[in-house]
Amino acid sequence: MSESTVPWPGHWTPLGATYGAESTNFALWAPDAERVEVCLFDGDGDGETETRHTLINRTFDVWHGRVPGVRPGTRYGFRVHGPWDPAAGLRFNPAKLLVDPYARAVDGDLVAHPAVFGHLRPSLEAGGDPSVRDDRDSAPYVPKSVVVDDTGFDWGGDTAPRVPWAETVLYEAHVRGFTKRHPDIPDELRGTYAGLAHPAAIEHLTRLGVTTVELMPVHQFVSEPDLQHRGLVNYWGYNSLAFFAPHNAYAATGTRGEQVSEFKSMVRALHEAGLEVIIDVVYNHTAEQGEGGPTLAYRGIANDAYYHLDPDDPSSYADYTGTGNTFRVAHPAVLGLVMDSLRYWVGEMHVDGFRFDLASALARSMHDVDMLGSFMTVINQDPMLREAKLIAEPWDVGPGGYQVGEFPHLWTEWNDRYRNTVRDFWRGMSGGVHDLAYRLSGSSDLYADDGRRPYSSINFVTAHDGFTMRDLVSYDHKHNEANGEDNRDGTDDNRSWNHGLEGAAGDDDPAVAELRKRQIRNFMATLLLSTGVPMITAGDEMCRTQHGNNNAYCLDDETTWLDWSLRESCADLLEYVRRLLRLRAEHPVVRQRRFFEGVPLVDGGRKDIAWFAPSGAEMTDADWHDDSRQTLGMFLNGHGIRSRGPHGEPIVDDSFLLWLHAGADDAGITLPTGMWPSAYEVVLDTADRHAPGKQVTHGETVTMLGRSTLLLRALD
Repeated sequence: MSESTVPWPGHWTPLGATYGAESTNFALWAPDAERVEVCLFDGDGDGETETRHTLINRTFDVWHGRVPGVRPGTRYGFRVHGPWDPAAGLRFNPAKLLVDPYARAVDGDLVAHPAVFGHLRPSLEAGGDPSVRDDRDSAPYVPKSVVVDDTGFDWGGDTAPRVPWAETVLYEAHVRGFTKRHPDIPDELRGTYAGLAHPAAIEHLTRLGVTTVELMPVHQFVSEPDLQHRGLVNYWGYNSLAFFAPHNAYAATGTRGEQVSEFKSMVRALHEAGLEVIIDVVYNHTAEQGEGGPTLAYRGIANDAYYHLDPDDPSSYADYTGTGNTFRVAHPAVLGLVMDSLRYWVGEMHVDGFRFDLASALARSMHDVDMLGSFMTVINQDPMLREAKLIAEPWDVGPGGYQVGEFPHLWTEWNDRYRNTVRDFWRGMSGGVHDLAYRLSGSSDLYADDGRRPYSSINFVTAHDGFTMRDLVSYDHKHNEANGEDNRDGTDDNRSWNHGLEGAAGDDDPAVAELRKRQIRNFMATLLLSTGVPMITAGDEMCRTQHGNNNAYCLDDETTWLDWSLRESCADLLEYVRRLLRLRAEHPVVRQRRFFEGVPLVDGGRKDIAWFAPSGAEMTDADWHDDSRQTLGMFLNGHGIRSRGPHGEPIVDDSFLLWLHAGADDAGITLPTGMWPSAYEVVLDTADRHAPGKQVTHGETVTMLGRSTLLLRALD
């Protein structure tokens, strides 16, 4: 380690490392610090050298200086001096090298070693004492920030696809897991941004018919030391460290800034294919965990500003996220960091939107969730971000954190009411069809009262968190033994059904195996024919399994990597999903932009939506409150679409009659008479009892196999 001359004064803005022709400006906001050093690193491993430069200039609580000769690719970090007073919420420790909160790239990974903790922890087995400072140098064991030149990337004619919300189909995927086993992608590109940009990966997405790829976290993250100590990793990535930096382990080209260009190239390739890119962002907490966690960045810079602390004991954290800490986005400087990060990903990296993990935590002011608070207000006023797609996971684990249906107008929401209702219906535990009708028609009970639209509802049956769709129909219980927590982790509220035999045993029973396949088709038909925005979890379109693990966050292996051989063994399901997505794309009647009203659009016409009992009669109040009902018909009137085309023209489509039957026994359903269509043709039958194109007439009774879906297109 060496001490250099004092840097040039530089400037307090922009924050982070900004490269210029002959020098790089460093700026760090640290209001209570007594001294700040920027540390530059040369060499690798045992030959690594560190040069420290003291930033003597301070403007508006920002320490800054310009260091000559520092070029892109240089690794750096900060050491921040100040009081060690955990009881007052202050945890300064200059022995700990800190990642720049504004770092555009990060090199290296976190090594599980006691020195990475700011407090005394003799070993990883020992809990240590969070009140006692540890003076061992952490630099050999922590990631380094990297100076990046953001200029010069050739975007060509890159244009955002700007898919309207009502036409959007989300596909939730993991960068590494989606491509790691793909046989048509070169070995050196598998598991990387370049792999996702490969024509073979893009061809699957475009042939499938999705419009928007929602990537699980790509902000630089690390695996928790205790998890590493158990021989596992944080595979999902919900453990963010640097909010501007693309995760370096997903880069094929290098980690000294090359990951930035590689990510941009991936976005450009997906855009060229007409696919949007949404990234899953985790601003609600960081990788530093609770008071017993490592000191990697924010804790050592301004602990009492970056985190919600317990007001009765500032040495501990208010945990609304279940991770040990909650990022204090209501603080002006922290809010500025988050907003700068969001603008960077839209403006510089060209992403099309964000899915916000545990978004309720971001809306907490002091401690309560406030939808009129600073975070929501600033996004609503930002001309760049209000044009981006915003998806909330509308809950956290704190009091009052469940906020489904409560987010502002610009936001869409993961609708877990949809997930739970659809799962319960198809396993025969729904308690009637009243709630199902709301979910099929856009969840107006959640979103209509404050002027929101049907596409405010992100409809999903599965997500990364929980069973895959194949496991949903194959397991009654979670099987998380591989996670090393004695199967205690993961939810027990799976609303799943193994159909008589647990797991793989059922695949050897022809009757169970066939019923499971039909149930997957039922789930897919329900999801893709519902009003709202559907989200498919990667691999569900071809029977991916995690062998009953419903919390595979720590497994970076074949459990979580997509098995591409399923394209052949589950080709029938894959083609079925493609057909459903083509149907959805071709028919605006199943992707409404306004809520149904249950009345005709014009006098004397048919209702825009109507609900039928198996008798062919419209549902009565008594029918809606009959908890034993397991069959529901939904008529969608293609001449009753309430939204207009781009020039104000009426939108006219075919009309459809959808029947969902969750009962175990066959059911006879009578087609409505009177003013309703006189004839239909079969579009799909998940039981394959009625062939596509078969014609049926009004008043006719059609037999549906137990647990099946029937879609009919009106011929008049």
